[in-house]
Amino acid sequence: MFLVVLVFFFTMSACDDHSIDKSEPEQEKVVSAADDWEESPMFKVDNYQMIGEEGRLGFIYDNTEVTKFYPDKIKKYMWHFWGNGEEFKGELKVVAVHKGSGEQITILEGRPLAGPNNGADQHVPSNMSLPKEGLWKLEAYIGEKLFGTIFVKVYEG
Repeated sequence: MFLVVLVFFFTMSACDDHSIDKSEPEQEKVVSAADDWEESPMFKVDNYQMIGEEGRLGFIYDNTEVTKFYPDKIKKYMWHFWGNGEEFKGELKVVAVHKGSGEQITILEGRPLAGPNNGADQHVPSNMSLPKEGLWKLEAYIGEKLFGTIFVKVYEG
């Protein structure tokens, strides 16, 4: 009997945390629209056509010659944001990332939010330009937090 207890004791003491598989089940990777690298959808707010994420962020854009992006052509765009007061602490900064090259540039910085407009909770007027053709991801930060992402196409000049 003593031998059985002794063998049992040694067997149990040999099973420490290192020999027991405590791994968590692998979590599914959540893929957001921001990972798709496709031009963002357009949506309508009142009489304005916008590009972005309806109910979250967008800017006035109707895919005409007036609003299309062309390399190094500065154009006016009115950003609109929907959210709650806590999300709107800070200024707007927009970082653009080019799909093909990975080039990253800041295209807007230090832009104060200008209050409600066109049904949005906040808006910011802007002048923007992107340096080369292709698909660009525009990451909109308010303060230090990423508020949302818009994908735009820059057409051949």
